[in-house]
Amino acid sequence: MVARSCLNLLDLVSGDMLNVPQTPRSLPRVMTDPVIMSDVDGKQSNDDGSSVFSAEHHRKIIIVSNSLPLNAKRDQISGRWCFSYDEDSIFWQLKDGFSRDTDVVYVGSLKVDVDASEQEKVSLQLLEEFNCLPTFIPSDIYKQFHDGFCKQHLWPLFHYMLPMYPGNRRFDRSQWQAYVSANKIFADKVMEVLNPEDDYVWVHDYHLMVLPTFLRKRCSRVRLGFFLHSPFPSSEIYKTLPVRGEILKALLNADLIGFHTFDYARHFLSCCRRMLGLEHESKRGYIGLDYFGRTIFIKILPAGIHMGRLQSALDHPSSSNKVREIHQQFKGKKLIVGVDDMDIFKGVSLKFLAIEQLLQQHPELQGELILIQILNPPSSSDKDVEDAKEEAYITAKKINERFGLEGYEPIIIIDRHVPFYEKAAYYALAECCIVNAVRDGLNLVPYKYTVCRQGSSKLDEALEIASDAPRISALVVSEFIGCSPSLSGAIRVNPWDIDAVAEALNLAITMPDGEKQLRHEKHYRYISTHDVAYWARSFEQDLVFSCKDHYRKRCWGIGFGLNFRILSLSPSFRKLSIDHIVTAYKRTNCRAIFLDYDGTVVPQASIVKPPGPEVISVLNNLCRDVNNTVFIVSGRGKPSLSEWFDQCENLGIAAEHGYFIRWGQHTSWQMSHVDTDFTWKRIAEPVMRSYMEATDGSSVETKESALVWHYRDADPDFGSWQAMELLDHLENVLANEPVVVKKGQHIIEVKPQGITKGLVAQEVLSTLTRKGKSPDFVLCIGDDRSDEDMFESILAKPYGATSSSAPEIFACTVGQKPSKARYYLDDTVDVMTLLEGLGAASGPQSRHSTETPFEKREVCFENTV
Repeated sequence: MVARSCLNLLDLVSGDMLNVPQTPRSLPRVMTDPVIMSDVDGKQSNDDGSSVFSAEHHRKIIIVSNSLPLNAKRDQISGRWCFSYDEDSIFWQLKDGFSRDTDVVYVGSLKVDVDASEQEKVSLQLLEEFNCLPTFIPSDIYKQFHDGFCKQHLWPLFHYMLPMYPGNRRFDRSQWQAYVSANKIFADKVMEVLNPEDDYVWVHDYHLMVLPTFLRKRCSRVRLGFFLHSPFPSSEIYKTLPVRGEILKALLNADLIGFHTFDYARHFLSCCRRMLGLEHESKRGYIGLDYFGRTIFIKILPAGIHMGRLQSALDHPSSSNKVREIHQQFKGKKLIVGVDDMDIFKGVSLKFLAIEQLLQQHPELQGELILIQILNPPSSSDKDVEDAKEEAYITAKKINERFGLEGYEPIIIIDRHVPFYEKAAYYALAECCIVNAVRDGLNLVPYKYTVCRQGSSKLDEALEIASDAPRISALVVSEFIGCSPSLSGAIRVNPWDIDAVAEALNLAITMPDGEKQLRHEKHYRYISTHDVAYWARSFEQDLVFSCKDHYRKRCWGIGFGLNFRILSLSPSFRKLSIDHIVTAYKRTNCRAIFLDYDGTVVPQASIVKPPGPEVISVLNNLCRDVNNTVFIVSGRGKPSLSEWFDQCENLGIAAEHGYFIRWGQHTSWQMSHVDTDFTWKRIAEPVMRSYMEATDGSSVETKESALVWHYRDADPDFGSWQAMELLDHLENVLANEPVVVKKGQHIIEVKPQGITKGLVAQEVLSTLTRKGKSPDFVLCIGDDRSDEDMFESILAKPYGATSSSAPEIFACTVGQKPSKARYYLDDTVDVMTLLEGLGAASGPQSRHSTETPFEKREVCFENTV
């Protein structure tokens, strides 16, 4: 069947690369990139696939993120810049997951502005002392890039906020151009330190989603991973983004794409299916997308915390002192802790309303229950954030006035920078932690709380508890945050359901200690074993696996601008050249040509149409040559094929995948199968029709030998799900019947056993050979899974050819995809062009109407219809 437009290798969507400013004078390259890619389809890169991994180099991983894991400040006396690692940054912490002989280089922006005159000096200093390479993005571009496109478009959309929300601006093309320009600057910096022979690149988060295209364009075999730290929205939300296609195609230039949860990955895969027509497959635990010959793997694993960093904080004297202070301050009280960034998605006001509901329903908790709400400083001062903060304060004030007592307030807001040792103290003393975000990425607060409740010897000493005392904790988490699936012992809530959140909080603080202990131990085992080092190590291992075939294939760069992608082919799999096949065609004398119909001779379409006059003319030109035996081998029924090709006198037709065969218009239809028991249809047809009624856009086709359920016009996701269910259903109910159930391109088909297109090719070739006309030229063109049987059959030469010289065999698939064929053509247009070329090469030699057709003298099938 025909490949969709997204799989057409000639789909070169024009679009000029955006002009971007030059970065400061670059540092000396570690190695000059040997790959020179061309924008023009068909121009091969100079990667010859002969490069191998060098044992002389340590593995290097380049971590690319919007911000470098550095703290920076200028010394007031000397005026020099002083830098130190930001040990709380996940990008600094993840290096602990790599082996000791792995060099880690960081590329990103500094959190401070550095004057242009100092940038080169600072770059050298950071590269030498910290293995960091800063990207100095001009301030006007950075503002448009970060504060504009990232924060005003991507971040809200990825958190399910549609562009129509109050205060949101319309899509600003200049901000998108700044986003692309900034990503281009990041690419320039990565190339300064990239050794494409040995290095791996790991790109992080939504700020750099088009970076993979720039890197892949410069180096076709770059080993490239991408991890998204935010949610990925459903396809209905994502499709509202005007540049949805550009970003999606850019991500597919990575080798491995990581997500925190399956939901995020599922939404991404749904976008690929709905917008690009790409199907994914799961093999041995890996989810893969085939994209122009490359397999992009999907990784699902939430990040973790740095256990060593947390333990150090818990053992610090400041934590012990703070624990004693807080313990004394809130002695006899039940503490609930919440730690949130101040933004519109954290649900802080909803959390306060749940506390109000809890106190109203359980008056005995008044004077005893306290929520400690720590608000991290906001990353921006947008009006939305200020409004959310004001609403939180107003709500808290109202609740405190209603339920407060002298010396008691049920909600305490800490709105300042809180050092981690102080947060750790609150975590350690709180009986419950609540994360009530309406939409969030991973959110590591529940992980940190659990580890702090596990405590340490120093905290045990400060609280005067035995080291072997049981550890307990309780978590109430929103079902809309990334860590929720990994915390199976947490109480999951819908943050919008105030009553349910209040009830969950009551359950958390009244739960028996034995159950709290069991839940805590389960969480702590997971968190301590799936820390940030485990996450980084697992991603690195999968990245290595994803890139293992880089030097086994040939690569071409196709497409312009952000539509650039790599076409990756096996060295033995190449486009079928018309000149090459015509040369072979002319020097041979006995030719067999097998053609699939839908998606090969004519494009696949929802509306069934007969072939046009151009198709009939081309086929007749081929059939007039007495040296040619031409067959249409299709899954369609014989009535349709007979009617459509009644003008092709010498054309052979195999209908219903070869169940019926006719060698020419003057011969009768023959059956290739003696079994005429179709009682299995009474079982299969009702099942198929029930799925048809339940799946809008699907249909059932009844053939003489088969039943087919079509779902091409159904919703892509629902149709695929229903197809898998139907496949399983039919395999179960037909387990004892002499039939096979197969999945094709947008179809589920049930047909008798032993009926394949491969057998058609084998029987035709065997018949020709028995008559002394052993083919010296075999051409087979098809696009479907069923055509793979034909390819395998002609390549295996099972028809007993005895010619001293090997025949010219051309197995050709339509569309570039994994196939047993050795050649491909892009689409049906290419197929017809090739057939026209063969017809023109046939010359004046033709069959005579008085000649008795070869096929009529003897056929290889016994049962006449």
